[in-house]
Amino acid sequence: MTAPDADPTAPADAESLLAALDPEQREVARSFGTPICVLAGAGTGKTRAITHRIAYGVATGQLNPRHVLAVTFTAKAAAEMRSRLRDLGVPAVQARTFHAAALRQLRHFWPRVVGGPMPEILPQKLAGVGEACQRLHLSVDRAALRDIVAEVEWSRVSMLTPEAYPEAAAQARRPGVAGFDSRSISRILTQYEEVKKERGVIDFEDVLLHMVGFLSERADVAREIRAQYKHFVVDEYQDVSTLQHALLRLWMGTSDDLCVVGDAAQTIYTFAGARASYLLDFRSEFKRARTIRLERNYRSTPQIVRMANTVLDGAHGRTRETRLTLASQREPGPPPIVESFADDPAEADGIAERIDALITEGRRAYDIAILFRTNSQSEAFEQALTARGIGYLVRGGDRFFQRQEVRRAMVALRAAARVEHLDPARAVRDVLSQQGWSEQAPETTGAIRDRWDSLNALVGLTDTVTARPGTTMADVVRELEERAEAQAAPVVDGVTLASVHAAKGLEWPVVFVVGASDGLLPISMASTPAEIEEERRLFYVALTRARDLLTVSWSAARTPGARGSRRASRFLDGVLDHPDAPRTAPGAGPRRTGRRSATVYAECRVCGQGLITPAEQRRGRHDGCPSPAGPEVLSALRAWRRARAGTQGAPAYAILTDAALEAVAERAPRSEQELLEVPGIGPGKVESFGAELLELLAEAAARR
Repeated sequence: MTAPDADPTAPADAESLLAALDPEQREVARSFGTPICVLAGAGTGKTRAITHRIAYGVATGQLNPRHVLAVTFTAKAAAEMRSRLRDLGVPAVQARTFHAAALRQLRHFWPRVVGGPMPEILPQKLAGVGEACQRLHLSVDRAALRDIVAEVEWSRVSMLTPEAYPEAAAQARRPGVAGFDSRSISRILTQYEEVKKERGVIDFEDVLLHMVGFLSERADVAREIRAQYKHFVVDEYQDVSTLQHALLRLWMGTSDDLCVVGDAAQTIYTFAGARASYLLDFRSEFKRARTIRLERNYRSTPQIVRMANTVLDGAHGRTRETRLTLASQREPGPPPIVESFADDPAEADGIAERIDALITEGRRAYDIAILFRTNSQSEAFEQALTARGIGYLVRGGDRFFQRQEVRRAMVALRAAARVEHLDPARAVRDVLSQQGWSEQAPETTGAIRDRWDSLNALVGLTDTVTARPGTTMADVVRELEERAEAQAAPVVDGVTLASVHAAKGLEWPVVFVVGASDGLLPISMASTPAEIEEERRLFYVALTRARDLLTVSWSAARTPGARGSRRASRFLDGVLDHPDAPRTAPGAGPRRTGRRSATVYAECRVCGQGLITPAEQRRGRHDGCPSPAGPEVLSALRAWRRARAGTQGAPAYAILTDAALEAVAERAPRSEQELLEVPGIGPGKVESFGAELLELLAEAAARR
């Protein structure tokens, strides 16, 4: 990168701060005197740009560090910003979350405005909202209570009174939650305020609401704060709520000394009250504002960036109109893989096997992440990783067997196991139905859907056990307990398992985005165009977490042997139709969405014509090309697999998938090294039964 042109009015040490910035970042760092809106795409160095802007402003005398307030959304992000500012020589700048900044002010002004010490803050709302429901004689379980708490928080960050809630909820397509209509939620809101008042406590939203009140009603408070803070920087501006925006404007008063940073394509929290319109309409609100776009991506390879851009190409509405087009600044890397599996267990097993191979090659487990749409999807991957002795960390949620609904279900299943002569498959469903499971997913979001997802995952897990002949309820419970015990072992270095929401703001060298099928991405509850677009943005966020290697996968069915009714996520349609995607091979028939790789291809080893996809690469040939393996070899391998599966008490796919079995038959490896080159065969499988496979293949060759 070339050095910037020197500013003759700036000190030499100030100019040195700009040496590591690209031209657009440098423009951000030098822009003062007007409101600045920085549209910063994923991986474009936004934190570097705004921290260098503050440091450069202080070094050139345009900013007084004691009058700067930098605001972000998480304590971790605020701590990182403070650390960077200290490294740049400006430790006096305050970098805080909205809540931390408002709480500090509230504690200072409460004795003057209200009198006496500030009330204690309610550590969490569950108890308070639960008491409000009890007073109204409303019966709610913990899952429903979590949903109601989320709705209480949404109403308050939207600055709604209980009376205004029903109309606003209807306009926002939030007609009710947890089985209660908007009028009932309005009554809960009213009663919750009474509970807090009687207890003499406030909650976290009250901290912001009280400061809005103080600043609006007390001129002396407003003057003091505006004398303290004159320069404002707000990160992740696409996530600002109505309440946070109101507080920010009151902090500023008539000033427009504001720099905001955000990316509308990463707006994934509208359900919690975030409003990207404050970012998108910034120039309408601040007439003198300038906009600077950061589109140089330093995080991901060009291949990953191209795929992310293509996903946004399919967007509609404001997501498309205001999108940024990323341009990778890195050297080319391996193309992303888009791959389908027969069912959920096969997907988990395939991904775990790939991770096992990566670790064997020298990758560190903590450099790898598996990202999914709902927390309930983690169980299959927890189990598959545990089976290979690979440590993992569940981020943003409990481990599967530690979730409350799963623990309760386990207690009920243990009780059922004491009853003799039960059909285990039917008994599991009967027991879990009493815990809240049903054949059909609930048409709602939040904790109720999370609970159903967990119980449904438990049904799927027990189906693999009850499919074995002679299985009893005691066998089902015993296996579940063994799995729970194995997965409860503490780990330090491990693969990260996280929902995409929990992964926001993070990155890894290797990322697996799993469950990329319609119904999960987008989630089945997303029905309006706006909801679908938010799901698209969520998928985009998932893709842009990857630095070096990216795999997107999905499965056709939930359980082995079930009808494969799922289709690949609609967000992959543009990716699969991209010019870089493989062409349809002669004789292979029309390409079906989700059955072909987006960018990974190779030459057919049989006909030597055209490109083949990852699924075809497992066989080394087009679907239409004849297999070079004799039917007797494949038959012998299948018989061996059945025997192995019976010995281990495992489904056949867990030994070798059909594709891997065909690849072994066709390639006829003669050594362990050649066996390792077969797709679907990793070091673990070679160690477990490589010698058996080689012996079987040698005997088959001798008979020919």
